[in-house]
Amino acid sequence: QVQLVESGGGLVQPGGSLRLSCAASGFTFSNHAMSWYRQAPGKEREVVAVITSAGGNTNYPDSVKGRFTISRDNGKNTVYLQMNSLKAEDTAVYYCKVYLPSGEHWGQGTQVTVSS
Repeated sequence: QVQLVESGGGLVQPGGSLRLSCAASGFTFSNHAMSWYRQAPGKEREVVAVITSAGGNTNYPDSVKGRFTISRDNGKNTVYLQMNSLKAEDTAVYYCKVYLPSGEHWGQGTQVTVSS
């Protein structure tokens, strides 16, 4: 059974940092690209970072480029999202996702709130 469990969210002031983690199980983690998405209230879910299976390539939208960094530890079956210089508009529920032959699998999400 595929499981993705996010953690690390919380309340942070503008300009602050957070590191999210997503622990994966139930599939061969090192064989698959992983993604982080976010969904703010009243908005569609959007991708914020993607990393290839071996971690050699990453991709970000312009809205987070230079501030967010995705990484992974295939020995720990975990993908991370380091978020720096956080802004109020980064407030959202953050999800990790994997696409497998069986379809898309999502975690339950972790809330990130950027507010003074």
